[in-house]
This record gives sequence, structure tokens and C-alpha cells, in this order.
Amino acid sequence: MNGQEYDGLPRLALISTHGYVASDPPLGAADTGGQVVYVLELAKKLAQLGYEVDIYTRQFEIQPQIDECNERVRIIRIPCGGRDFIPKEYLYRSLGEWCENAARYIHLHRHSYTFINSHYWDAGIAGQSLSTALSVPHIHTPHSLGTWKKRQMLTDYPELEGTLETEFNFRDRISHERAIYDACDYVVATTPDQADILKRDYHVPSARIHMIPPGYDDSRFFPVSAASRALLRQRLGFDGKVVLGLGRLATNKGYDLLIDAFAVLAKREPETRLFLALGGTELNDAEEAMLGNLRAKVARTRLSDKVVFSGYIPDEDLADYYRAADIFVLSSRYEPFGMTAIEAMACGTPTVITTNGGLFRVVNYGRHALFADPFDKYDLGITMMKLARHEKLSGRLSRMGAHKARSLFTWTGIAQQLIATVEGRGCVQILEDNEWAEPWNDGD
Repeated sequence: MNGQEYDGLPRLALISTHGYVASDPPLGAADTGGQVVYVLELAKKLAQLGYEVDIYTRQFEIQPQIDECNERVRIIRIPCGGRDFIPKEYLYRSLGEWCENAARYIHLHRHSYTFINSHYWDAGIAGQSLSTALSVPHIHTPHSLGTWKKRQMLTDYPELEGTLETEFNFRDRISHERAIYDACDYVVATTPDQADILKRDYHVPSARIHMIPPGYDDSRFFPVSAASRALLRQRLGFDGKVVLGLGRLATNKGYDLLIDAFAVLAKREPETRLFLALGGTELNDAEEAMLGNLRAKVARTRLSDKVVFSGYIPDEDLADYYRAADIFVLSSRYEPFGMTAIEAMACGTPTVITTNGGLFRVVNYGRHALFADPFDKYDLGITMMKLARHEKLSGRLSRMGAHKARSLFTWTGIAQQLIATVEGRGCVQILEDNEWAEPWNDGD
């Protein structure tokens, strides 16, 4: 390792430029979701492995420049593009200014980094620029891929073809992605699907792709006893068989499908309830409209007495909601991975996932989770019904899903794999015959 030591420790730089990156992030706010959690948790585990970690992001609104996460992890906010929030699809236009300001800050404070790890394509632009300026390795984690998302959305929403480019800026995104993947030292795929697409669509050589899955905090997300779970259900007011859905308010999350599928389930299992924790602490106009449409759908389907809209669940309470639920559903029409599903599985909650997400290729049907077509309300509804009716199946998924999560997705293991990539030992390698090495096909 060649990074300058600080307080006796080498230093790493993580870059995540969009959204509200903070030590206590407002999850559910615009462009602020699973990726922010990923970066924060990865940074904390890297610190536990013996590093000082600086997380670089954009400074806007009235945010302070420095945000201390703990004694070894801090967030450094670099201004660019004015004081207003900028959506991630168009932030790249201001990143030249951001890179100049970031390089000036780094040189002023005489920081030196062992490597840079950037997250999503906007931060990839910044990461490559700083990598060149500082002469340090650059590892890029895309989280999602432009060609995949565009293909999925054009397939799923053909009627929106004329507006998708304006909203998502696929042309510029894909162009910048190609440049990032060509220039960086390694690209980290979080799922087998991503690795395949990196090779097929972006022509990234297999030797420069490393597969490292996302992680979860196993000190927070774990199963509890039946007695503890009963007390949780009483405290949260859960009655009957409870189906839990949660996440940001976004069109790709498929909450409308989940409501339609729940109508199929409720007709067959009247004691079931749907608990929806959607959005962040504050909603913008588009999110308010989306939530209003979902409430109206519930009213039209005459499910108002069976569906609860709770709003945002504080992060410190999230694990208890997973544990108290009988079924967790990830209904996304498009989902690069699906961290909420891993967290639910880790808590011992039987889980139904989308077939259009990266997690689909990792779990075994009927052993770790069930999966359903995110465009077929009957498929999803009847899949949920199997868990509501069959205790033996539900119990197996509870046990084996938690075991699968612990065996593959802890943050400590993921941080170790990232370090190993830079040190040259590598991690899960891609085989030319499209078979996957351990630990993905671990037999669990």
C-alpha cells in the first residue's frame, strides 16, 4: 500500500456526489437511498480494517463542509453548481467545477490516498479525474447500468419512450459510463447480471471486472425469538398476516403492482394486511402526487381497511419492522440489487423478490426466497398467498434466508473483498463459461 499515513493509518477516498450524503442521511429524500447506506456502511467497515476514510460528496443548500461519522470516517462536502439540489441525471454538468475544488482541497490539506472508490456514474466522472490528478488507483462501482435501465424501461413503459430521455438522460449517461469503464483500474459489479452487461454492452474485459455484492449490517439485522417477535408485533400494532413493502417513492418500485397483487391475496386470505412505508421524511411534489395515486388505488380496490400507509420508518426502527412482518415483498420492476430484501431475509422474514433484479440470480426459489413476475399481479399475489398459507414453507425461508444473508452479504466481507481487489488478490472472478465461482453457488 502506498497511501500516506494519517494518525498511523493509510487513507482511502470514497466518492458519492449526488443526493443527501450525511452521517445520518434522510433516506427517502431525493436521490438518497440504498447507495448512500452502501457507501456509509462500507466506509465504516474499511475503517475497522485499519483505514482512515474520507467520503467526498457535493455541498449544497446549507450543509456544513465536514460531517464526522466516527473517529475514522468523515464526509467532506465540496461545492459546485450553486446552492440548489441538482438531480443525479444532470449533476455531471457541474462536476468539472467540483473536481477543481476537490483537488484544491486535497492539495491544501496534503491528503494522500491509497485508492479512490467512486459510486454511480456521476461520481465515476469525478473519481477518474481525481485519480489522474493524484496518480492513485480508481475503482468504480456503478450500482446500476444505463444500458440495462434503458432497455428495461423501454420494454416496460413503451408509451413513455418520448419522455424517458428527458427524464433519465440515457444518451449522456451511457457515453460517460463507457469512458469511465475504459479508464478506471477496476469495475465492481454487484450482481452476476451486471457483470454480464459490463462485458456485453460496454466491452469491459473480464480481468478488470470484480464481483462484490452489496452488504448489510449484521449487528442490526438478525432474527429474534418467537416471544420477542410477538412483543414487537404488539408494540407496532401488527394484526393478522402482515405484508411489508418499503422504500423510496419512485416509478420503478412497483408499489401499484403490489397493491393490485395484495388485492388478489386479500380475496383468498382475508386476514392479511399490507403495511406500506413509502418515501422519506419530506416529500417533493412528484412524490406527493405518486403517494396520492397509490392511496386512490387502495380506495378504488376497496382495501382501505386492510392497507396502512405509515410513512417513513426511522432507520433505528427498521429491523423491528422487518422482524414483525410475516412477508416482505420487493416489487420493483427494475432493481439493480435490492438491499431491503437482504435486510429482511437477514431478520428472518420470508421474502418475495422481483425477477427483474440482481438478487434473483443469487437465491434459490423455495429455499432462500420466492420470486414473481413484477408485471403480473396474479403471479405476485398467489406467490404471497403460498407464504400466508404454508407455515412449513414460510419457516424454511425464514431460516435459510437468514443463513444466506449471513454467509454472503456482511459489510466486513465486502470491505475485505474491495481491499483484496486493490492488493491484487482479487475477489469473486468471472469465468468465461458464464459459471460463477464461490461463494455465489454455495449450495445453501
